[in-house]
Amino acid sequence: MLRVCQESNRTMPPFAEAHAEALSARAERNVRDILTHALLHTNRRAVVVADEGSDLSRTLAKAYRACLPDALYISFDAVSPEQVLQSFADLEAGDLVVLVQSTSFRLGAFRIRVELFKRGLKVIEHPHLARMPESEHDTYVDALAYDPAYYRGVGNELKRRIDSASGAIVDSGGERLVYASAFEPAKLNVGDYSGLANVGGQFPIGEVFTEPLELASVNGRVRIFVFGDTEFRVNVPPSPITLQIEQGKITSVLDSTPEFERVLAQIRADEELWVRELGFGMNRAMTAERRVSDIGTYERMCGIHLSVGAKHGVYGKPGLNRRHTRHHVDVFAMTESVTLGDEVVFRDGAWLV
Repeated sequence: MLRVCQESNRTMPPFAEAHAEALSARAERNVRDILTHALLHTNRRAVVVADEGSDLSRTLAKAYRACLPDALYISFDAVSPEQVLQSFADLEAGDLVVLVQSTSFRLGAFRIRVELFKRGLKVIEHPHLARMPESEHDTYVDALAYDPAYYRGVGNELKRRIDSASGAIVDSGGERLVYASAFEPAKLNVGDYSGLANVGGQFPIGEVFTEPLELASVNGRVRIFVFGDTEFRVNVPPSPITLQIEQGKITSVLDSTPEFERVLAQIRADEELWVRELGFGMNRAMTAERRVSDIGTYERMCGIHLSVGAKHGVYGKPGLNRRHTRHHVDVFAMTESVTLGDEVVFRDGAWLV
């Protein structure tokens, strides 16, 4: 028999209890907005699969219980993978699956989100919640807030300007990274799935991303203040690291750290140090100062991130076969300003479009 997720009855001090209640209220409000305005979920069937391996997973499970009272709730810790898969089997296209994961669910060879999308199901994923310590729970929950006017308005305008730009400059405080190329058609992750084959994905959201048509057109220097380490966690060096980039590849590194050198060595063992993705993060709950530890979540922070390594799952390039490339490591630029063509589109920590 499937067991529904149970709420924790642990006692806590009054201040902590008040904070937990306020966090739960924000989580419920933000989840409701995601369901209503992004996923457009109405009275269709829903299955919520959640583990109880972290406080954050329990907080989100409680929010989904409140917002989806008629859904089937499954405790991942209490059932077999076969039982979880059986709960998906009865769903029809347009129904919803929510995955609340302290780590990342493993269901044998079943690629959860890919297979659910193939069946036309809507999907909301919250992975790696255990990577966020308690001090980051407020940031994570705030990052779930969904403002359709901001995300869709700014996101689509950024896409329009990226798609028409002849180049770009990322100024990271005295260092300039110059893109002397037009860009691949930008992709949106702004909670608007109209016209798309798949509805949903990993949350929090908030990003527009592209890469130059000519990878070798990228030259200059960029200062980074965060990078994804070998454990897929946010790593903050004691001082910014400067990357020298020539013809689209990192040629030297200033003020590096042992962990960043391990990342680069891991990439070099398989491929060249290409700089590919140019990501325009839009999530205003996360900044250079307000961070979370999971790199896949922090990728949405308000500012610019780049990818290092030859891999990109969306854009193809001659000589870089998707099957043979392996690495896509996010690094985050100190972003004083961003210029697309002749227009400054980012300054003082905010998008100006």
